[in-house]
Amino acid sequence: MIKVIIADDQKILAEGIKTVLETSKEIQVTDIACDGEDCLLKIAANRPDVALLDIRMPNMNGVIATREIKREYPQVKVVILTTFDDSDYILDAINYGASGYLLKDINASSLIDAVINAYRGELILPTNIAKKITAAAKMVTAGKEIRLKKAFQLSDRETEIAMMVSENFNNRQISSALDISEGTVRNYISGIYIKLGAANRAQAKEIIEKAVKSGE
Repeated sequence: MIKVIIADDQKILAEGIKTVLETSKEIQVTDIACDGEDCLLKIAANRPDVALLDIRMPNMNGVIATREIKREYPQVKVVILTTFDDSDYILDAINYGASGYLLKDINASSLIDAVINAYRGELILPTNIAKKITAAAKMVTAGKEIRLKKAFQLSDRETEIAMMVSENFNNRQISSALDISEGTVRNYISGIYIKLGAANRAQAKEIIEKAVKSGE
């Protein structure tokens, strides 16, 4: 059973989310918190597996709460569930360790799947959010991409995909963000493995991370 805490200052919305999640036999909502500070206290008491956080809450917002949760309870998966798709919020939450970022117009089955997949370690990002992250990330990763490209003689597209692999994007998310088929993504990743001398995704990620940090 996946234990979930919901943090949202709008109690009626939190109760609605609880009702949706508990239609799944795999999920139990253990607590509802009214803000980030309350969420931290309840996590300390009950140690949930997944925390669903709104962004804009009094006392401590969802982004800061994400930072504090991941610092104190790194095993807890944090998913942001909000009405805002602002790139700064998205990047800050992901950088602090959030496992995903969802908009509240998500349907019930997709929300349940997102919680389960986050618990399993997947990065949860809808297509439109993934594209925003890709666009924003390009502005801050140019130097890293240059180092990676030169180190392994990667093409521009291979470099772009390699960077996304290092950020835990799965093939479906890469496909959606770059508007190419999953088969094409797999072909690119196979070529990247060869150039990196990697046997699998985990090894490729480790090699990429070392390469992009080498010039820092």
